Amino acid sequence: MAISDWKKFLMPYEQAVEEIKVKLKSIRKEYRRKNEYSPIEFITGRVKEVSSMLEKANKFGIPINRLEYELEDIGGIRIMCQFVDDIDTVVKLLRKRTDMQILYEKDYVKNVKPSGYRSYHMIIKYPVNMIDGQKELLIELQIRTLAMNFWATIEHSLNYKYKHQKPIEISEKLKSAADAAFRLDEEMLFIKDEIKDAQKLFEVKSDIISSIMSSILTLTSLGRIADASRYQISLNKLIEDGEVWELNSLLFSIHRDIDKYKEG
Repeated sequence: MAISDWKKFLMPYEQAVEEIKVKLKSIRKEYRRKNEYSPIEFITGRVKEVSSMLEKANKFGIPINRLEYELEDIGGIRIMCQFVDDIDTVVKLLRKRTDMQILYEKDYVKNVKPSGYRSYHMIIKYPVNMIDGQKELLIELQIRTLAMNFWATIEHSLNYKYKHQKPIEISEKLKSAADAAFRLDEEMLFIKDEIKDAQKLFEVKSDIISSIMSSILTLTSLGRIADASRYQISLNKLIEDGEVWELNSLLFSIHRDIDKYKEG
């Protein structure tokens, strides 16, 4: 197949990956707009390199003219979660969607691979609308925690280096590291509520600080340079250790002054 043909072949997959990424990111945004915890931390996507496709097709005896029907991960999406139980939440969300058809699922979280690999896989059929009409593609979704993803990235690099023939001692260390990463995931569940509260507090403080900074700029634009400088000094003292009520009090004072100067 010529290079131009490969580009044409992969174009629908590139569109599908981008569309799915946007849709999944919108789930995260929706949770954030509601001031709720999002089970999705972030999303990445990729279209397989031609060399990787050919290598896998050769390994499994897939003819080139059957790639789109038998190679399930030409387009791939990775959904990263903070906590193990977030994976189940994301899976349930995906099962409810009507814009993709789930063909089958593989749970490598509960049924860990001998190598130590953990992740939840879904193979979906996803429709994309091209100039020539609609095309249904096979896309792989991988849902995993940040710790699982870190381990899988390292293992992938080592597989590439050793051509899937890693020395026994390397495989053993990897398996041990995978188990340690999963223990970390399990430990994090015990303090999940504390972590979520801390993250929520950080977001609230960040929003207030942004509002204060914007209000200080407004004071500057009104020519109240001295007042803006005084409030900036107060903000600098509160940024690291200030309580939410202290930041809100500062914001209220700035808004009161802005209203006073505008009326004057």
